[in-house]
Amino acid sequence: MNRGSWKIRIFIGLAIVAFAFIKKCSSQEENVYTGRTQTINMSAEQEIAIGLQSAPEIAQQYGGLYPDERMQAVVDAVGNKLVQNSYARETPYQYDFHLLADDKTINAFALPGGPCFITYALFKQLNEAQLAGVLGHEIGHVIGRHSTERIAETDFWQTISMGASVGGDTGGFVSGIGQSTLLKNGRGDELESDELGVDLMIRAGYDPYEMIKVMEILKASAGPNRVPEFQSSHPDPENRIQKIKQAIIKYQKQ
Repeated sequence: MNRGSWKIRIFIGLAIVAFAFIKKCSSQEENVYTGRTQTINMSAEQEIAIGLQSAPEIAQQYGGLYPDERMQAVVDAVGNKLVQNSYARETPYQYDFHLLADDKTINAFALPGGPCFITYALFKQLNEAQLAGVLGHEIGHVIGRHSTERIAETDFWQTISMGASVGGDTGGFVSGIGQSTLLKNGRGDELESDELGVDLMIRAGYDPYEMIKVMEILKASAGPNRVPEFQSSHPDPENRIQKIKQAIIKYQKQ
């Protein structure tokens, strides 16, 4: 490669990187429910569309929906109680609660725009207040726009990596920075959702200390060989318990 071509590549690479930063800065907005400034590159309507489109495929990965409508009705009742007794009802999202048939995998998660899921393997271990803790946590992910923020962050780092690869051979290094940033933010998302879940539980009349028991259930289910916190996108349950206790004190005073 001659010197002129090399300079052009450097210029193009820097231009791509500059574009990524300008786009990120222009996409900053404050979440009125968390008070945190986030990078968001889509509307609430787009979040809802992504959630609705993804939900059926996600459900199939866990064996589809649980066939007992009575159990599904319990999940619906608790989830809707959390929404109707909190600021969640003021958000534009379409909260929908799904009990998944998987009776082996202990899991719960939420998609952008409102769909919330819990596996039967986890559901069957919970009482009503603990179920409220799990669903409150997942509602917290939706309110916190965590998936949407992660999409924007991923888009940002992919653009940065493209600029770096055009300008030189540092794309892998920049990609590494992106992965570590996503990992760190993922843990922060979980802790933020725990706090929002505690708030939602208290507003709906549930005992927030049942959230701590949920953490103990998750810890026990992982067994003695669970992945250390620094290698996981989720904080260690013991660390989460301490943060939950702080959140309980904070919101019970309000």
